[in-house]
Amino acid sequence: MTNLEVGDLVLCTVDRIVGTVVFVKIKGDGEGSIIISEIAPGRIRNLRHYVVPKKQIVCKVLRISGDRIDLSLRRVTQKEKKEVIEQDKQEKSYKSVLKSILGDKAEKVIKEILKEDNLFSFMEEAKENPKKLDTLVGKPNSKKILDILKKQKKKKTKIKKEIHLTTTKPAGIKLIKQVLETFKEINIKYISAGRYSLETESEDVKTADKKIKEMINEAEKRAKKLGVEFAVK
Repeated sequence: MTNLEVGDLVLCTVDRIVGTVVFVKIKGDGEGSIIISEIAPGRIRNLRHYVVPKKQIVCKVLRISGDRIDLSLRRVTQKEKKEVIEQDKQEKSYKSVLKSILGDKAEKVIKEILKEDNLFSFMEEAKENPKKLDTLVGKPNSKKILDILKKQKKKKTKIKKEIHLTTTKPAGIKLIKQVLETFKEINIKYISAGRYSLETESEDVKTADKKIKEMINEAEKRAKKLGVEFAVK
């Protein structure tokens, strides 16, 4: 059973190439496949110019049907690729910290964490609310782990989206402002007629991205009620 959702970014290792399909091992979530049209834009003469066995790549989840997970390589931006790789590095750092404090017990603890969450999200949450970590490793060890993590400086990542809002109704500016009020704690910038950029900064990219998507869905519903045309670029 996968914990993945459509649109998620995943770190994969190329396993094999069969005809025009690339099969990969998804970190923590089994196997996925990429058809040739989702490898790169344009005509592809040789798949091995883009993917080779044992190479790590970052993919986007397109569809999930039972045990089948369809992925895309070409739809991942350089920025998204960098974010996933940085998160993977941070997870390795978390594992190192756990092993330094827990020793041989670390692997068992990590397995328990992975039953319900990924290591990155669990440790990020533990920084704010250590209750689950306390239960898993005991309060003395939990404090030692968090003391080390608090000393680590973590880079924040910016998440940007662009939306289009237009209306021919009277008091259109007022209506558009009502739609924009949905985006709380988000930096909104006017680009040009009907175009606005949304920007937020966070250490936890996945959570922040999910939050801004939820706001966009809510803004779209509000726009519909107010008679404002809404689109996301």
